Amino acid sequence: MDVIEGTGAIVAEPDWPSLFSDVLEIAAAQEHWRVITIELRERQLLAAANGHSIQRLVCAYVMFDRMYREVAEQGVVMKPKRGNPKSIARVSPYFTALREAGSDATALEGELGLSPRRRGAVTKAERKVKRERAADAYLGKTGSK
Repeated sequence: MDVIEGTGAIVAEPDWPSLFSDVLEIAAAQEHWRVITIELRERQLLAAANGHSIQRLVCAYVMFDRMYREVAEQGVVMKPKRGNPKSIARVSPYFTALREAGSDATALEGELGLSPRRRGAVTKAERKVKRERAADAYLGKTGSK
């Protein structure tokens, strides 16, 4: 699927419906993908090797949003179960997952050079041309003399 003109030839967009079942999450993933790939393309950092990192970043964004909705509805602390005198209040597992998704997204943004603080650390990858050496001619194409 090549939704963004000029980026699909470099990095193909994942099949979001196979990863997410919610229509709103699929639309959000497509929008995150579009924003990220356009920015990386404009900065000449978009490469096929970054495809899976971009996919993981988009998934972290979608998971963060999903967990945030749950925490907003239920709260950060889960109330003890009624009728159980040994039950205690504890941190919501959604809050823990929310923090993990946020940390994952922050790390991936840094690796891709998307966060403002890390933009200067990421530079355009240079494509080096392989130089011929005398040893290359000695062995030939088959590896034998």
